Amino acid sequence: MHDIRAIRENPAAFEAALERRGLSGISSQVLTLDESRRAKIRAAETATAAQNAASKEAGAAKGRGDDAEFNRLRALVADAKSEVAAMTAEADALDRDLRNLLLTIPNLPLDAVPDGADEADNVEIRRWGTPRAFDFQPREHFDIAGVKPGMDFETAAKLSGSRFVVLKGAVIRVHRALAQFMLDTHIEEHGLQETWTPVLVKEEAMYGTNQLPKFAEDSYQTTNGWWLIPTSEVTLTNSVAGDILDEATLPIRMTAHTQCFRSEAGSAGKDTTGMLRQHQFEKVEMVTICTPDTALAEHDRMTTCAQAILEKLEIPYRTIVLCTGDMGFGAQKTHDLEAWLPGQQKYREISSVSTCGQFQARRMNARFKAPGGKPEFVATLNGSGLAVGRCLIAVLENGQQADGSVDLPKVLHPYLGGKTRISATGALE
Repeated sequence: MHDIRAIRENPAAFEAALERRGLSGISSQVLTLDESRRAKIRAAETATAAQNAASKEAGAAKGRGDDAEFNRLRALVADAKSEVAAMTAEADALDRDLRNLLLTIPNLPLDAVPDGADEADNVEIRRWGTPRAFDFQPREHFDIAGVKPGMDFETAAKLSGSRFVVLKGAVIRVHRALAQFMLDTHIEEHGLQETWTPVLVKEEAMYGTNQLPKFAEDSYQTTNGWWLIPTSEVTLTNSVAGDILDEATLPIRMTAHTQCFRSEAGSAGKDTTGMLRQHQFEKVEMVTICTPDTALAEHDRMTTCAQAILEKLEIPYRTIVLCTGDMGFGAQKTHDLEAWLPGQQKYREISSVSTCGQFQARRMNARFKAPGGKPEFVATLNGSGLAVGRCLIAVLENGQQADGSVDLPKVLHPYLGGKTRISATGALE
């Protein structure tokens, strides 16, 4: 959320930053509502002062036995009290309206973020690995012979409908191995603290990490008001909501492996085949809580952590900086990692790493305090490290062989009891 004082002080800069995201006229809406709210507050304060003065005079009149004046002033006090109550209620309503408006305004992009309208304007900043040259036509993950026995969309559809999958046999073992490998790498090599969190959260947690109110249709809500998390960014980041942290405890670097749930409301007809875009999936998430002045360095660090997973798995990828038109609602700057998928002959997103500055911290009221200093809002960052299902797709497609078997990355062998491949019949061997 944005600081209303900063908008008042420099509305032109605020407007210019939002125009880079394709929005216009926002600052005037905010300031008009803010001025109405402040005017109503001033009027209520003036009326309250008049009420207090009349009440004091009424007491004096009663003390000197002037009943007529006392009754007149008492009636005046009663009228003023009703007026103050009405003005205060109007000011409170305007305050809610202002907060609700601020909650719908996206974060401001950093100056270094490239301008652009959509993904075509994103900028590649790194490329690692060379896509393998196949001597046969590579298949998409769901068409690989050895994968088919362990990837059951028909049963999933019978159980739950479209965009679900039942994994079994060798495929689910590789999926589980990937998640464990990611966690171990982040914990042992990258210094992240493993955390296990609920997948059901209160509404305020979804507001804190900007899933609400704008993206309500993209998430699932239970009948008793809980929300299913679309990512453990929600729980990890909100773990410091309402806190004032000691600066010496920062940065806090966390990782969690959880189930995630998304309605995919905005992706009708997109990636409907296979398990690239599912309603239920698993992700190893990374979240950092730090001081604002270290956020950009932490962003680069977190990106490197995600890249390391792909490099250890020997999956070619590229890293891009998202342009202003393609960047997420809460981000100041985002790096996307895109893995090479031979079956599609293209790079597809497998991780998104964002720095949010103090945007989420204001929504959560998460602050830190240096010795002798005043509380300040922390900075928050989040990133996939990685999406397990999408990583499984990349491993299967890049390791596929002409006979339908799949050679698995060496780093996964210890997690699979020394097994190195999925046979053409779907056995782990």
